[in-house]
Amino acid sequence: SCNLYNFCFFKNNVVPQSNPHNHLYASREWDKAVHFYSSIFQDMISKGYLSPHSKSLCVEAPNGHEVFALKKIGVEDSIGIFRKAAKPLVIRGEDDRIPFDDNTFDFIFSGGARIEMSARPFDFASEIVRALKPQGFAVFHVKANDTYSLNSFLDLFHSCKLIKVLDIDGFNPSMPYIREIVLKKANHGYRKIPGDDSKNCSFQAHKQELVQKAEPLIEEEPLKPWITLKRNIKNVKYFSSMVDISFKNRYVYIDVGARNYGSSIRSWFMKQYPKQGKSFHIYAIEADKAFHKQYASKKKVVTLLPYAAWVRNETLSFEINDGPAQEKVNKTKNKGRGMGRIQPVKSRRGEFNSEVNEIQGFDFAEWLKNTFTKRDFVVIKMDVEGTEFDLIPKLFETGAICLIDEIFLECHYNRWQRCCPGQRSTKYKKHYRHCLELFTSLRKNGVLVHQWW
Repeated sequence: SCNLYNFCFFKNNVVPQSNPHNHLYASREWDKAVHFYSSIFQDMISKGYLSPHSKSLCVEAPNGHEVFALKKIGVEDSIGIFRKAAKPLVIRGEDDRIPFDDNTFDFIFSGGARIEMSARPFDFASEIVRALKPQGFAVFHVKANDTYSLNSFLDLFHSCKLIKVLDIDGFNPSMPYIREIVLKKANHGYRKIPGDDSKNCSFQAHKQELVQKAEPLIEEEPLKPWITLKRNIKNVKYFSSMVDISFKNRYVYIDVGARNYGSSIRSWFMKQYPKQGKSFHIYAIEADKAFHKQYASKKKVVTLLPYAAWVRNETLSFEINDGPAQEKVNKTKNKGRGMGRIQPVKSRRGEFNSEVNEIQGFDFAEWLKNTFTKRDFVVIKMDVEGTEFDLIPKLFETGAICLIDEIFLECHYNRWQRCCPGQRSTKYKKHYRHCLELFTSLRKNGVLVHQWW
């Protein structure tokens, strides 16, 4: 009986002979893990997802507990892969480069939240789908148990049908609770992501749940907005503090109206935004040439788009408008640079003494649609000096708004001025109610937007 797969069968245990890992097989932890997975796989057999004749693969199985359990219950044609082999149960293989041909396995298992820990979850998922036979089953054990993470997970497997989601107790203190997800591969083709071509994000019910948990909007116009809105940052409920974002292809932060690197990228996003250990690619969109030079040394960290975010591709006039408040700062301290805003070329005259230059504007909505998908996690900070009333409607019109998970938006209106008590800014024609309407429309469509300063 010891000639089959180099295993001996006795006392209902499968023990590899002459193996350097024999001390592991005799441990209490080993027995506990094997008992747990044996129970899991026996349940899979009873449900019809697995059979003794299934050719089976365990992905990211460092010690081979799962493979051992499969063989123990009679699924003999089983093997595991990990970046370091533990033969005979586990051979060398990467999660994003499974060393087997297409359509090889009837059953694939990935436990221990390995897909969540992967730096390339989309590649991980693609390889599993590739190696799985049509009508084959893939089973995953993950930690995340919120609705958003489940939808993000399913978006990785477009050629599979969701069969079951079950929350169970784990066996390891590092993973006391497990969400078990069972998928079945379709015969051919790929299922369409719901809402992919839609201009209405109402299908994102899982995002609507998060919006309901967000900090309330400030309904009454602040008499001192520069204080009220700045304090509001303490109330912000970040997207990534409410749900697990592990099942995303890429993680992106776009600073629209970035100004200098230290303005909000370094001082806020890099230090304060909860990233769940993910590496975010940062895009800085800034039309003011005065800030471009400092980004040259940040190329590995930040991609600079030296243009103005706009509703189409065209040449614009860019006005550095000091206004009375900034003029006072410049005269007394001889520092500070006014905020830049864009206008169509035909309107070059500003209300105050201004520096006006021609710059290139680009279609921001079209760029978003060409660069990102719903598989990406996209965070935007937007401070565009009133242009938000042009950009946001265009995002809705094109459906690009559905690609955005979270926005930190500074809305510009004829607010009370800090420099001049009793006077409102004449730079902007909109009123505070228009800003509230903008924020409300975003939240109604499942976009978690925060009032920014």
